[in-house]
Amino acid sequence: MRKSLVFAPLAALGAVAARDLIQRDHAILRNFPVVGHARFLLEAVGPELRQYIVAGNDEERPFSRDQRRWVYASAKLQNNYFGFGTDNDFERSAGNVIVHHRTFGEEYPTHGTVGQEARLPSAKVLGGPRGRRHRFRPESVVNISAMSFGSLSGRAIEALNRGAADAGCLHNTGEGAVSPYHRQGGELVFQIGTAYFGCRDEKGRFSLPRLKELVDSAPIRALEIKLSQGAKPGLGGVLPAAKVSREISETRGVPMDQDCLSPSRHAAFGDVDSMLDFVETLAEETGLPVGIKSAVGDLAFWQTLTDLMTRDDRGVDFVTIDGGEGGTGASPLIFTDAVSLPFRLGFARAYGEFARRGLHEDVTFIGAGKLGLPDNAVVAFALGVDLVNVGREAMLAAGCIQAQRCHTGGCPTGVATQNPWLTRGLDPVAKGARVANYVRTLRRDLLKVAETCGVPHPSLIGPRSVEVVDALTDGRELEHIYGYEPTWGFPSAADCKQIADIMAATDEQEADTEGPPETAEEGPSSDEMEGDLPETGD
Repeated sequence: MRKSLVFAPLAALGAVAARDLIQRDHAILRNFPVVGHARFLLEAVGPELRQYIVAGNDEERPFSRDQRRWVYASAKLQNNYFGFGTDNDFERSAGNVIVHHRTFGEEYPTHGTVGQEARLPSAKVLGGPRGRRHRFRPESVVNISAMSFGSLSGRAIEALNRGAADAGCLHNTGEGAVSPYHRQGGELVFQIGTAYFGCRDEKGRFSLPRLKELVDSAPIRALEIKLSQGAKPGLGGVLPAAKVSREISETRGVPMDQDCLSPSRHAAFGDVDSMLDFVETLAEETGLPVGIKSAVGDLAFWQTLTDLMTRDDRGVDFVTIDGGEGGTGASPLIFTDAVSLPFRLGFARAYGEFARRGLHEDVTFIGAGKLGLPDNAVVAFALGVDLVNVGREAMLAAGCIQAQRCHTGGCPTGVATQNPWLTRGLDPVAKGARVANYVRTLRRDLLKVAETCGVPHPSLIGPRSVEVVDALTDGRELEHIYGYEPTWGFPSAADCKQIADIMAATDEQEADTEGPPETAEEGPSSDEMEGDLPETGD
C-alpha cells in the first residue's frame, strides 16, 4: 500500500514527461519536460501576481491599486484619504493634473459629511433648447454608463440600477435592451444600438411602435443612438449562442441557441442628414430628448453634423463622447490600443466643432472613459463636459476586482459573466448600496474641488483652472493645450446663473469638521474577496 502511494505520483510525473517529450506544439516542454509547465502556470496567473504582489500603487493598468482602493473605500463608506503625501512621481513623470485653487473664494464648504446626498444636478436642461416635450434637468452629473445585460450579469445590472435609484442618477441600458433587472427603480437612458434590441421587428429592423411601447412601459428619460464606443469603434458585437439564455433571448428579441450579432452600422439611416431625420422622428414620437454616442476619429462626421445643425431646426439634444481608453466592451487588441482618440483629445476636437458654430451652449455634453476618478472628471468638466458616465468604476463598486476575464465568461465575482455558479455570489442589494455610496462620494469630491476653485458647481470650472504639468519643467493650462477660446468650456450665462442659484438653495448642512468625513462612521465590513485590498500600515 505504501509503495503504491509512492509510485503513483512518480508514475503520473513519468507519464507527463513522456507526453512532453513526444508532443511537438511547445518547444519549452520538449526541452524541459514537467518543469516547463511552471512557465505556463506563471503566465496564466500573471495578472493576479501583478495585482496583489508585484505592482506598485501607481503601476497597474487600466486602474492602479490607488485608484481601485479609492473606489472600494468610497463604495464602503470607509476612509478614502491617503497619507504621507502623493506617491505620483512629479520629478520624472508627465501629464500630472493640477487644479488651480483660489485663496479667497465666494463658496463655503457646505458639503462633505457622511451620508450626504451631495446634490449636484446638471447645469443644463436636457432637451430644453429644442423644446422637447419631456425635457428635464438631470439630478446628478455622475451617471452610470452603457453596459448591457448580456455583457454583464443580471445581478450586476440589478445592483447598478438599485444604486442609480438610491443615488438619484441615470442608468444607461447599453444596447442589450431593457431587462427585468433594469426595472429596480433607477431611471433609464435607453440606448439604441445597430441591432435595435428591444425595439426591433421579427426581421431585426427598427420598429417605432415597439420603441413607443417600451418607452410607455419603462422609466426611460432619454434615448441615445449608439454610433460607436471607445472599446471597439467601427465594430459590431457578438454574443455567442452559449451565452444567449432564455432571459437574454426574451429581453433582446432574438432566438436562443444562435449567436446574437450586432452589425457595425445602422440600417435605419446611412449618413448624417438621414440620422438627423431619425433623431427628430424619435423626439417627435416619444417627446424624449435624443442624443448620440460616439468615439472620435475622423472629424468629417462632426463637421458635417454641426454644419447641418446650424442650417435648420434639426439637431441632437446631447452628445456622449466615449474615449478610446474606455473598456467595458471586449475587442481585438488593435482596437483597444490604437483605434479612436483618447477622451481628452477626442472630446476637445468634437467640442470645438460645436463651439466654433455657436452650438455648444445648446447641447448637453456627456463624457465617458475613466471619468469616474475625481481628477479625470475635473479635467472633463473643465473642457466643457456637463455630465460624466461611469462604467468600469461602477463595476468596481459592484464587486469587480479587475481580474480582466470579462471576455471569457469567467469573471470570478459574477459581474461580467452569465455563469450561474459565479453570479450567485453577487448580492444585488448589498452591491447596489455600494454603487450608490460611490456615486455620492464622487459627487462630493467634485463639489469640494469646485468650492476650492471658487465656484459652486464643477461645470463652472473652466479650462484656465486646470493645468497639466510635465516633470516639474513645464506646465500648460487646458485652454492652451487644446486651443480653446476664452468663452469655451462653460454653459451659457443664463445656465451658469441658474445652476448657481440652485446650488445656493441646497438644504444640506455645513460640514462640522475638516478631515476624512468617512471616519465619522464605520463603513460596512466585508469578508468577500471583491474590493478588499491589503490594509496599509502606519
